[in-house]
Amino acid sequence: MALGNVHSLESFGLVDGPGVRYVVFVQGCRMRCQFCHNPDTWSEAPCQTYSADALLQKALRYQPYWGDNGGITVSGGEPLLQIDFLLEFFQKARQAGVHTCIDTSGAPFTRAQPFFSKFQQLMQWTDLLLLDIKEINDDRHKALTGFSNRSILDLAQYLSEIRKPVWIRHVLVPKRSDFDEDLQKLAGFLDTLQNVERVEVLPYHTMGVYKWKSLGIPYPLEGIAPPTEARVKNAERILKARAAQM
Repeated sequence: MALGNVHSLESFGLVDGPGVRYVVFVQGCRMRCQFCHNPDTWSEAPCQTYSADALLQKALRYQPYWGDNGGITVSGGEPLLQIDFLLEFFQKARQAGVHTCIDTSGAPFTRAQPFFSKFQQLMQWTDLLLLDIKEINDDRHKALTGFSNRSILDLAQYLSEIRKPVWIRHVLVPKRSDFDEDLQKLAGFLDTLQNVERVEVLPYHTMGVYKWKSLGIPYPLEGIAPPTEARVKNAERILKARAAQM
């Protein structure tokens, strides 16, 4: 039995998948996104631990609020760093008739074993993935997150191969991920996928800056303002995105 290392729980999430969601924010992430609004989830040190059964029972108390299209979303941190727990948790959730969703950066994905076999099993119990593609240009992606985007794009291609529904999310950061040539290249990449149900442009915001300061971490985007409405609409036009309407 794997235990989940959980940062926090949200009982009435409205922006983490379809409908009303019970959102599990897991602890631990190896990416260092410059715009991250939850740097307190980076550490993989134990926070709150739950068994799959205990966490599911806690979530099911809110099931009457979910309606026909709500359910459970596991976000982070990075859920795929806890794939053993996620596999057990989602299997039990789906067996209980719950819609399951993973919000992931995709960075831990690999077709190497043993991860890949576990991931294939996980997809049997997963209804939807929210996949962040933070920058299509690999050099800019490395500068923005500290990691290459190769595993992320490979995950997107694999999910297309198996026709697993995804929502693609792109955080629009001025001077970091708001370049017309990159947006056009990303749009071209998305056109090759067969499973994209939705594309969302998420404007960069500064609401998490206080967490960086409280943790004593220098904030790398100091002085960069959120994108203008015109730039957000430009990105939405290029990516054929719709504004988030849950």
